[in-house]
Amino acid sequence: MCTGKCSRCIAVTLYPLAAISIICNIVLFFPGGDIKYAKDGHITEEVYYMGGLVGGGLMVLIPALYIHLTGQQGCCGNRCGMFLSIVFAAVGVAGALYSFIVAVLGLQNGPLCKVILVWTTPFKNNDRSYLTDDTWWGTCVEPKNIVQFNIGLFGTLLATSCLQVILCAIQMINGLFGCLCGTCTDKGPL
Repeated sequence: MCTGKCSRCIAVTLYPLAAISIICNIVLFFPGGDIKYAKDGHITEEVYYMGGLVGGGLMVLIPALYIHLTGQQGCCGNRCGMFLSIVFAAVGVAGALYSFIVAVLGLQNGPLCKVILVWTTPFKNNDRSYLTDDTWWGTCVEPKNIVQFNIGLFGTLLATSCLQVILCAIQMINGLFGCLCGTCTDKGPL
């Protein structure tokens, strides 16, 4: 496969992953689909880090656009374009790693929720893992189903960021081949 075609495939795959990351981060601001928690500041701390919006979203979307354009230039683009795709893919890796770290922290610390009358993070700094013991989830009385909400969205961010890191790393290798080997020629029919 030509390095340009590979670049296009990677970019087209990165687009929906970046969109999913952005959407997950935005939805995390509205637990239970209600804006009152965001207004009152009762949002999990890791949501404010914007790992999905900035890291897995914009920092992956911008390199994906450049990588896609690199793949559009002729068969493989030029050597300079492929070299720059390595740099942009490295930015994508950094963004995806940021999203990954924020998602891991969000899963590890658990959601901010109301326990009896106090807003707290009941699962943070605890010896037991709330991820494997769902009987413990009932300690959060408000917002409704906040534990499942956070696990689902931070888990999705975790999975998309892993795929983004892999794809951007592949593009770095692909860009290196394109930079070193140059463009391929389309021989076509004689």
